[in-house]
Amino acid sequence: MSADAQPKAELDPTLDFIAGTIAGSAALAVGFPFDTVKVRFQNPKVTTRYRTTFHALATILRQEGIRAWYRGISSPLWTTAPLNGLIFASYRLFMKLQLENPNNDPTISQVAIAGAGSGIVASIITTPTDLIKIHQQSQILASRTAQPLSAVEVALGIVKKQGWRGLYRGITPTALRDIGYGAYFAAYEGTLLYFTPPKPEPHDHSNLMKEADTTIAAHSWPVLLLAGGVAGVVGWFATFPLDVVKTRVQSSSGYDSSNPYRNTWSTVVNSYRNEGFSVFFRGLAPTLIRAIPVNMVTFATFEAVVHTFS
Repeated sequence: MSADAQPKAELDPTLDFIAGTIAGSAALAVGFPFDTVKVRFQNPKVTTRYRTTFHALATILRQEGIRAWYRGISSPLWTTAPLNGLIFASYRLFMKLQLENPNNDPTISQVAIAGAGSGIVASIITTPTDLIKIHQQSQILASRTAQPLSAVEVALGIVKKQGWRGLYRGITPTALRDIGYGAYFAAYEGTLLYFTPPKPEPHDHSNLMKEADTTIAAHSWPVLLLAGGVAGVVGWFATFPLDVVKTRVQSSSGYDSSNPYRNTWSTVVNSYRNEGFSVFFRGLAPTLIRAIPVNMVTFATFEAVVHTFS
């Protein structure tokens, strides 16, 4: 942004929600089939049905139809707006708490801390959302004509059996996993920094609209797309073992000692003892295949929407 550019108005929270919803919806459409495959690979009840990522996609399509690729999408789709709003709002808050002057460029460590904080806050929403989604994605229907349980039916079933507390089953591994937003944001900002021209215009990190305007002006779209892809890969590499643990905890039920996946620690111990270290990276391939285009779409769409309305 040029030195004589007119200052932008403070970002309307409504725009943040609109941009987040559009970006999140686009990303879901691109990546959800791979997320379904990832969940099935991680779920010990159904993982032996599939050999590879594309074998799983083909098998699910052949046996259950294309709708099975998107089974469970309603839960994350309906929470995309508040989740993205919460992530970006808390990210800005944690960043503001660290910067004495909002025009100062943050260090990568400050970006990581702000991202980790936003992830912990986001787990309040992602825990029940992921729980419902995992239960839906793990359904193996007897035939194509059978009707899968809806998100509401799954949620009501959990509450009926376990109470409202049941919707937050797995919050510990979810929060630990979502700390990975620190690596996620740090990878994005670090990639942009690597390609930033010398002496760029200072960013105002308290104003998302100004920052998006400056970011787009300083970088080409290929760089923005590359940064999004790198962020997705780094973020998942940093958190994938905990995502496996989270999926196993949330796809099981009961807290008694007979359940090997009753809590985070018992899941780690029993998974390693029975299946070895590699179990913590089961489903990584479809996740990384998904991560690159999904996060390219996420960041590029968000930056574009904010820039357009600015």
